[in-house]
Amino acid sequence: MSIIGGLDIHRKQLTFDYVETQTGRSERGRIAPADRESLVGWLTRFDTSTPVAFALEGCTGWRYVVEEMRKAGVAPHLAEPADTAALRGPKRRAKTDKADAKHLRELLDAGRLPECYIPPEPVLEWRATLELYSDLRVEHTGWTQRVHATCFHQGTTALGEAGVVRGSRSRLDHIVAEQLSPVGRLQVNTALSVMEALDEHLDRLRRRIVATARQVAGARALMDAIYGVGPMTSLALVCWLGGANRFSSSRKAVRFVGLDITVRSSDSKRSPGRLSRQGPEVLRWLLFEAAKTSAREWAPTHPYYASVRQRYDGNRAALSQARRIVRQAVHILTDLGDDAFTIIRQPSTSTVVTR
Repeated sequence: MSIIGGLDIHRKQLTFDYVETQTGRSERGRIAPADRESLVGWLTRFDTSTPVAFALEGCTGWRYVVEEMRKAGVAPHLAEPADTAALRGPKRRAKTDKADAKHLRELLDAGRLPECYIPPEPVLEWRATLELYSDLRVEHTGWTQRVHATCFHQGTTALGEAGVVRGSRSRLDHIVAEQLSPVGRLQVNTALSVMEALDEHLDRLRRRIVATARQVAGARALMDAIYGVGPMTSLALVCWLGGANRFSSSRKAVRFVGLDITVRSSDSKRSPGRLSRQGPEVLRWLLFEAAKTSAREWAPTHPYYASVRQRYDGNRAALSQARRIVRQAVHILTDLGDDAFTIIRQPSTSTVVTR
């Protein structure tokens, strides 16, 4: 007999609800604590000689659950959280973990589960590396802004357009020593020390990402075909847009990235005429940076960029170019299918730097 169930993920427990389709016997309960060891022990109850399938939402924690289910011979079905909530309809009573698990099980049984793409393990690792790099970049920018704020608050000489990152270090040291109070010097020197440590990690991660991108078939194809797409952007495009049958149209890919323009919503929770900003934030950031290369006069897409900038502004022109990059990348990755994840050549130890 086959088993169909739903699993609701929380940090403290996993709530399950499953039914034996032939006998109609159902069971529900909790797996606590919500860790890999407890889940492995719970999965041993199933006889995988018959089909066993579970639905779970694609929220934090889904990765280890899917990995262990596949090892145990259980078929995981990853659901889109927003679409799953929409299928629940208007809330008439308090939402509980048991109700969520039952809802997932019913959607899977009825064939209405809005499923997400489950990428291979190497792609998950590449995504995590890119997200780590982005987090460190944001942290580095935050400390740079703290230095500017401290100097402005105490009325020092302006740091200039080059600022803290590209400006002269000797000039900044002179400003810190001569124009800041003792605590102000402590603030700036602490920020500079943290930024130096972040620079070390960023440089190591950047070299690791570049070395990986040069070995991935899809990333190399994108770098060769699309102007402005470098190793980091190409690897991000492969991570989030690659895979067989990922998108039926390039328009859906643009919507997935969050570069589509919103329209008026009846619930008044979303203002019209702005980016939806849904989907992978790292990919949006890299696409915008890649699109800015169209501002160069020798870029092949510069005429289109210049025409949009003349009508609107530079940001609007860069966003238009970012959408064009997504559409072109989707067509290339669709032709490659799962071959986009193929490693052409293992990186040498001299190229990949590890700590």
